[in-house]
Amino acid sequence: MPQPGGCRRRPGTLGPPVRSIRPFKSSEQYLEAMKEDLAEWLRDLYGLDIDAANFLQVLETGLVLCRHANAITEAALAFLTEAPARAQRIPLPRAGVSCNGAAQPGTFQARDNVSNFIQWCRKEMGIQEVVMFETEDLVRRKNVKNVVLCLLELGRRAWRFGVAAPTLVRLEEEIDEELRQELALSLPPPGPAGSEPRESLHVPSSVLHDQSV
Repeated sequence: MPQPGGCRRRPGTLGPPVRSIRPFKSSEQYLEAMKEDLAEWLRDLYGLDIDAANFLQVLETGLVLCRHANAITEAALAFLTEAPARAQRIPLPRAGVSCNGAAQPGTFQARDNVSNFIQWCRKEMGIQEVVMFETEDLVRRKNVKNVVLCLLELGRRAWRFGVAAPTLVRLEEEIDEELRQELALSLPPPGPAGSEPRESLHVPSSVLHDQSV
């Protein structure tokens, strides 16, 4: 698996979420909060000098994106070895992504790195098109929202096999779990013996994911 400029360690586990979900007056404020959360997440994972202000500049060469893709793939392969039965129920990436470590902002090499990451997200992680972005969306800031949404969705999927997730993703999962518990408590008792079993009630996470920003 190609690892140029890659990370050789499995991303660690971040601490528990400490921030509450705050109301935002506009979609722009919410987008800025998501960028802040993702920047903090990447900073903690890889020791980067990144914040909401320079978030796009740090990512635009594709180096950090490719590094993260390769780290996720390493974690997935480790999970496959450690828990093969559970791994069969989770879509896992099996290949990493190649990366030009000398890429500079705005160059063809940078665009190629970003393009490689995008193709990896589609092929290896199965990220839905509705939250995918294109190379120019990041390099030329054409669609910052989808860059952010794609990274959040990647965080959700990679968390299933042990990669630390952004705070927003962990808060979503906590809310999902609380709702599942509340709904389970409110269900009527099972029917008499021999009756048809009730179907389990599933609350999809997409109900809680506001992508209107």
